Amino acid sequence: MKWLWRFILLILVCFIAPALASMAVYALGDHPNSWRTADWSSSGLLPTAGAGDEAAIYVMAARTGGLKGALSVHSWIVFKEKSANEYTRYDKVGWGTPVRRNSNPADGRWYSNEPAIIGAVYGEEAEKLIPDLRNAIESYQFSYRGGYRIWPGPNSNTFVATVLRSVPALNIQLPPVAVGKDYLPLSSPLAVSPDWRNADFSLGGLAGLGLGLDTGIEFRFAGLVFGADILHPALKLPGFGRIGSAR
Repeated sequence: MKWLWRFILLILVCFIAPALASMAVYALGDHPNSWRTADWSSSGLLPTAGAGDEAAIYVMAARTGGLKGALSVHSWIVFKEKSANEYTRYDKVGWGTPVRRNSNPADGRWYSNEPAIIGAVYGEEAEKLIPDLRNAIESYQFSYRGGYRIWPGPNSNTFVATVLRSVPALNIQLPPVAVGKDYLPLSSPLAVSPDWRNADFSLGGLAGLGLGLDTGIEFRFAGLVFGADILHPALKLPGFGRIGSAR
């Protein structure tokens, strides 16, 4: 039985303790009482789109609402084709037809939380990848009504992670605090990126493992991530995300 107690201790130290610490820190902050009182307006983070501008692709994220915000972000995809005078935003939500187009400002706050740019591609490279991005969004398998589950997935982060996995040339990884990014259906528990740089194994999002040049090594439990990035040295902790160099 020693192995069982060691396993329990490992879960407590690597996953439960950091998650509880993050929740304690989050509880000390000021947060809106509900989605009705939250600020969903543009943050001004993205430059104004205009005719003559180059193509661009952005992956963005912001802490989500309620106590969930202590552990997870909500992520979405934004792109602008060359010379277009507006951005197109895609994200997944938990009501109605889940994959939404332009339901919020491209760089809008999420539950009053300021967004961040997780990764971006510009110019000719973005122009070349936008058709692949569109195809990946349109072919997303959980886009039907009812195809959303907040935990362990498929949720908003599952959607973005699946699209990014389908277009590896973007070279963008969601942060460790994107709970649900690791969800894979039990019928297909292994996913290898088309360029063979990264591999993910998941037991329905409840437990899993990630390995790769971009992923580093990630041990996953109940949607939480504990691991390390080797090429861009950083420790990954539940709730806190990356601690170390930026990717």
